[in-house]
Amino acid sequence: MAEARELPLPADPVARFRRTVRSTPDRTAVIGPDGTLTFAELDAHAADLATRLRALGIGRGDRVGVSVPRGVDWVVAPLAVWRAGAAYVPLDPAYPHQRLSHIATDADLRALVTDDAAPSWLTGVPVLAPGVTGATPTAPVEPAALDAAYVIYTSGSTGRPKGVEVSRGGVAALTAGLEHCGVYAAGHRVVAWNASMSFDASVQQWVRVCRGDTLVVLDDEDRTDPHRLAALLAGHEVSDLDLTPSHWEALAAQLLPRTPPQRMLRLLIGGEPIPPRMWRTLADAYAEGRIEAFNLYGPTEATVDATVARVEGDGPHLGVPLPQVRAYVLDPALRPAPTGTAGELYLAGPGLARGYTGRPALTAERFVADPFAAVGSRMYRTGDQVRRSATGVLEFLGRADRQVKVRGFRVELGEIEEALRSCSGVVTAVVTVRQGPGEPALVAHYVPAAGTALTAGELRAHTATTLPGHMVPAAFVALDALPMTVNGKVDVHALPEPDAGTDCSGPGPDGLHVHGLHVHGPDGLDGEIEELIAGVWAEVLGRDDIRPDDDFFALGGHSLVALRVVSRLKKRIGVVMPTKDIYRHPRLRDLAEHAASLRAGRTA
Repeated sequence: MAEARELPLPADPVARFRRTVRSTPDRTAVIGPDGTLTFAELDAHAADLATRLRALGIGRGDRVGVSVPRGVDWVVAPLAVWRAGAAYVPLDPAYPHQRLSHIATDADLRALVTDDAAPSWLTGVPVLAPGVTGATPTAPVEPAALDAAYVIYTSGSTGRPKGVEVSRGGVAALTAGLEHCGVYAAGHRVVAWNASMSFDASVQQWVRVCRGDTLVVLDDEDRTDPHRLAALLAGHEVSDLDLTPSHWEALAAQLLPRTPPQRMLRLLIGGEPIPPRMWRTLADAYAEGRIEAFNLYGPTEATVDATVARVEGDGPHLGVPLPQVRAYVLDPALRPAPTGTAGELYLAGPGLARGYTGRPALTAERFVADPFAAVGSRMYRTGDQVRRSATGVLEFLGRADRQVKVRGFRVELGEIEEALRSCSGVVTAVVTVRQGPGEPALVAHYVPAAGTALTAGELRAHTATTLPGHMVPAAFVALDALPMTVNGKVDVHALPEPDAGTDCSGPGPDGLHVHGLHVHGPDGLDGEIEELIAGVWAEVLGRDDIRPDDDFFALGGHSLVALRVVSRLKKRIGVVMPTKDIYRHPRLRDLAEHAASLRAGRTA
């Protein structure tokens, strides 16, 4: 049983920010692709927007949507919402409109901060644009520790996302705990804001401005182009980079120094388990003074992080609880599991979320009474299977349910299945995770209605209308029936691999699946570069049916996989291209022509 370490009552983030403004008004607070703000300027921008929110009657207990592109307003907007006493709700502009509309309605937004004057997915809610209007600033609203700070929507097993409401006290406790453990180093740091605002890891990144750190907001090209990112980190002397293991794997070749640098980059890694090989590589690099890394674990319901481990030693583990976090490893009867024995991880402490917005039954199911603390205390059932080692560290063993992590995002497979079943012509469907060459991939097996001929493109387009990109399956496999176990449940172990299906994603124009990379189809691979790129795609996508007319993204590619493609192309044929070129030329043949022109010293 882990006893929580008590810390002095932490200050509210807005109060800390105001102290920082008074002490260092001219220090750079935010560097974005669209400009730079000092602490005094950031304070003025946030105060102006907060005053306009207050003029709408918004205050404690209200929720305000934030839907702005990556830039300085990513910091202005949530800070202004907090200053007004309300909670912010991230709404990623890249998400499908149907999903944004659902979140806006479910969260009961009182206002939306956006640069879109009239978003088509929102009705009946006031819209405010960021920027300074000259409004007379009002004093920040004094919050209580249990006031809501933000609501972040995560995937829901019932087919609709659920909002996790986190408190201001939880954010303050997170900051204090990470400072106490040394994850947030003493003194001024320059921090890259990498995560989407809709991903709870963003909170531990942007809130650092409140303690006086400088934020560098990465745009999508910065974060997905290894060469550009390396130059940006060096140019701004970034000291801290927060990312998932999948993202680091795609960046490591460019960002991991071969010799000890003058200033060692600190990685904050979370969102997914760190693979053993990656752990050993980072541990060796730390021992040699080349880079340092922390492994951070925690569900959204526990305010981002609950445990921390420095990446060193032989193998991966979750480390120990942050101060004020109580971590219990319990058996099904809620009894402490002996050391070395598997059990479910329960978390408790001031970082526990208030619950799920508008879902009292689900809140009661997941947030249960803590029998080891004072009456009225709660603990959260994580669903994660762990064990406590003889040295006291927690070791992650897997999930007790069907929740998975994809690119750092928490995904309920049931939500994807519901989206597929809502497609006309689909009788039933099941979604699983298959381990690809670099990271897990979502695979959908479905049963089409009699006489229905659905293509992978149609299924992909349908799911993309309600699901964010990271939840759209990479492959679709049509079956006559789903295999069943003797007790009537879907036998996921009997589901065929995507190659064996009749409707996998990305079939070529001839409808054939040709294996072994002796690709022929109506047009065979033409030339050395086309064959080399086909080989790279086969490696990173885990496929052996690549054709000249295939689309990289239709085959299951995404931004992190694109990073691996450009890295391999540089190594094998000496062509340096940004990842945006893959978005511009997603078809294999077109990308090969572009790569050939780059190698010849021309531009496409």
